[in-house]
Amino acid sequence: MFQSHAKSLVVTLFVFCGVSASAQTTGASNPTNGRENNPYSKFGIGTLINGNNTVLRGMGNITSAFANPYEVNTDNPASYSFLQRTTFEAGGTGSSNTLKTTGEDYKTGTATVAYMNIGIPLSKTSGMCFGFRPHSRSYYNLYDSVVGGSPIGNYSKIYRGEGNLNYAYLGAAKQYKGLSVGFNVGYMFGTMENFTAIVPDSAGSYQAYTSSVNNYNRLGGIYWKGGIMYEHKLDSNYTIRIGGTFTMKQNIKERLNSYQVSIFDFHDSLVNDTSHYVGEQKGNMTLPMSFSVGVMLAKGTKWNVGIDFSGTKWSDFNSAPDNSLNMNVGDAAYKTAIGGEYTPDANNIRNYFSRVTYRFGAYYGTDYVKINNTTLPYYGLTAGASLPFRRSLSKVHMAFDIGRLGMTTNNLIQQTYVRFTLGFSLNDKWFIPKKYD
Repeated sequence: MFQSHAKSLVVTLFVFCGVSASAQTTGASNPTNGRENNPYSKFGIGTLINGNNTVLRGMGNITSAFANPYEVNTDNPASYSFLQRTTFEAGGTGSSNTLKTTGEDYKTGTATVAYMNIGIPLSKTSGMCFGFRPHSRSYYNLYDSVVGGSPIGNYSKIYRGEGNLNYAYLGAAKQYKGLSVGFNVGYMFGTMENFTAIVPDSAGSYQAYTSSVNNYNRLGGIYWKGGIMYEHKLDSNYTIRIGGTFTMKQNIKERLNSYQVSIFDFHDSLVNDTSHYVGEQKGNMTLPMSFSVGVMLAKGTKWNVGIDFSGTKWSDFNSAPDNSLNMNVGDAAYKTAIGGEYTPDANNIRNYFSRVTYRFGAYYGTDYVKINNTTLPYYGLTAGASLPFRRSLSKVHMAFDIGRLGMTTNNLIQQTYVRFTLGFSLNDKWFIPKKYD
């Protein structure tokens, strides 16, 4: 059985990687070409990506106090000590985003790998995990017209950029009398590229026809996160868990290459000229301190409900030498979420839908981007389900997330998004000696 599970895992990962590659290599000129054109991802490190598994996404991402013997909560590493089976998890996500301004609307979307991880119980009170999850993504393609009031006459400005940060990590946890402490430590890495061009509507004699500035950043460094969780049995049926996570502000290495290119119009020909180039500049990007706290009440394997609160101190964020990334980054961001799950009867082998787990959730928060002195709120609803394999602990998971970010007032953009995540978990026994009669 384990070999068939492993084959299924490999095939599924290739499928997810293929979907990601096809969604991320299309042209940049069309906002509906399969890449999520998000104007707010121009700032800071881009749009923060939810790297949690499908189970947690269906519950509003209440991760601080969630623990399950057969599912891996990588957002709070203290949960690893509750694992009872080696668990493979992977998922892919697709999203559709409608952007609304005071003038017009347009749609954009993407599909990509959401997460991959393996959780391993080391004993009855300890466990470990290693895996990969995206941290942030940036892709934008914007156009603006400037009419009058300029020495070069009417012109257009083009803003374009893309990049991502990813996190590959190893984590472990240990439990003692209901109190579990864990950590993740790994490598945060990625690239970010930002391009700005000025294109006059008409070029004069021997004038620069187009002038562009390009910034290309390479990022990489060690990054860690700690977690704590306490579980207490209220009676034979009910259990309460309290949990939290903490991440201090941390530096990762940043290498910036910046250059300016001009295209001169000589009537009979166009000539490219790198008018300004700054050699590689080395510095640090400071990622901010963050925390979360939560509580969850559970009745055996039948249901559980919980609430989470998280915050990030974005005033800690700083990019040097690329100071342009610091623009429009606010002081703090917060989020409150509630959620739960319900399984009618996990042991009823005669009724399949009695063993299906149903989930719900809701959240409200503020984004870390602040534009025109305006904080961007967001809110949404989630739903999901887990479909068990017959005679197995392994499952297929799905989750929906419908929400909204920002507003159209104060010359801003409102985004309405729909996200669908499909994942699976494969469970088996490792490190358990065989017994003979």
